[in-house]
Amino acid sequence: MSLQVGHPAPLFEARSDDGRPVSLTGLRGQWVVLYFYPRASTPGCSIEAQRFESALPEFERLGATVVGVSTDTEARQAKFRDSCGLSFPLIPDGEKTLARRYGVISGLGGLLGLAARETFLIDPAGVLAHRWRSVNPHTHTAEVLTELERRLGLV
Repeated sequence: MSLQVGHPAPLFEARSDDGRPVSLTGLRGQWVVLYFYPRASTPGCSIEAQRFESALPEFERLGATVVGVSTDTEARQAKFRDSCGLSFPLIPDGEKTLARRYGVISGLGGLLGLAARETFLIDPAGVLAHRWRSVNPHTHTAEVLTELERRLGLV
């Protein structure tokens, strides 16, 4: 099944690295930036996470929540959160449930089972509004903010 912009985003229920529940249903009524990254604590993933963290006040002002997902363990995600000073939820997806549901398994044709660096913008009604593939961790946060502002009629 291929995800299509304009269709409902796949629902999910998961626990963040700190054990708190995170679900798409629970985030209804706000924009959701659901971003997948390959491996916690690697240079590109750290840069991307820190850029999202720095922009959190702007995302919050626009009514958006940021959620990060990788196929790492809960312990690795927690260490990543602490080392990067992150305050948004990180979902450990060791079983690759979310990565499969969103079609982002990568690494040697999926053999490594890593999540590809992709982002999904989900509108307040739970509809997939935009999808970015193979993003640049240095510039991606600005792209997401610009798209969100465009959708809100601010640019």
